[in-house]
Amino acid sequence: MRKNRVTIIIAFILLLAAVTLVVTNSYTTLRKDISDFSIEDTASVTRIFLADKNNNEVTLERSAGNTWLVNGKYAAQKEKISSFLKTLMDIEVRSPVPLAARNNVITRMAVIAKKIEIYQISPRINIFNKIRLFPYKKLTKTYYVGDVTQDNQGTFMLMDGAEEPYIVHIPGFRGFVSTRYSTIKADWRDYTVFKTPINEIQSVRVEFPFQPEQSYQFDVLDNQNITLRSLADNKIVQGYDTMRALNFLASFKDIRFESLLEQLIDKEFIDSVTASIPKTIITLTDREGKVNKVKIFTKKGFAPLYAEDGATMEPLDIDRAYALVNEEEDFVLIQYYVFDQVTRTLGSLQGKE
Repeated sequence: MRKNRVTIIIAFILLLAAVTLVVTNSYTTLRKDISDFSIEDTASVTRIFLADKNNNEVTLERSAGNTWLVNGKYAAQKEKISSFLKTLMDIEVRSPVPLAARNNVITRMAVIAKKIEIYQISPRINIFNKIRLFPYKKLTKTYYVGDVTQDNQGTFMLMDGAEEPYIVHIPGFRGFVSTRYSTIKADWRDYTVFKTPINEIQSVRVEFPFQPEQSYQFDVLDNQNITLRSLADNKIVQGYDTMRALNFLASFKDIRFESLLEQLIDKEFIDSVTASIPKTIITLTDREGKVNKVKIFTKKGFAPLYAEDGATMEPLDIDRAYALVNEEEDFVLIQYYVFDQVTRTLGSLQGKE
């Protein structure tokens, strides 16, 4: 009797499992292993690798303090990373690619698709997602991102090792997500040049090679003890505008460039510009002794300039300039509107301009 009872229980469990499988398959024709492109727990993502067919590669990696690095070296844009992680969480399959178009889509993806690898902290032992033990870093997803559908509302994606591509979208979002999977390093880089609050500044030196009499240096002992020295005669400047000086020093908390130019401009041109005499040189030293030097160069404009006597002068861009930042590693475009805050002349600080 007991043996029959055990047999009945086992049969009931098998029947229940079969019914569950049938019901599940009746609601969806998608195989989860080849159609689940989203990441439910983005907080567990530690590394993302993106590569394309043009040998562009980007590695995004979570570091200490929940910050992210690009290619293990450069700070990443916080907003861009947050938006991308949300994309990884929100994407859903809209439909499989129609059978008639499948071969064409796969052929096209073989030429232009970007490869995506996602690594997460995953437990070696996971009991019903309630007990998670022995976490380790694991490659959890590898898939390919193709181009967009004809209606511009979906993106073709293919799981690594699968033969069936899918059309993926974000519900409620009109557009496609393929551009969010950028393999260009510059798209992920943080554009910050200076991010030092005034209480962390030890000194700021501003040099004007073409106007040496306007060059100066601030030495900051504390907020109540700031000295201004002229670099032309190495003398302490008395009677400068205190509010202008404080506003100047406070501006170093957030100064950014507009764009990276290495991949947009020929190296010969960059070498030519950086070999010339800078218009302005800014050197900030923080209280830990770290030095951040920026060299600013004039940029040619398109509209001609005229001297007071009517003579034609070399046209200069009045809105933007070039700069060398990050220990002279990056050649960037900056806006005068932003950098005017930290390129005041000595006469300006004295209230003479």
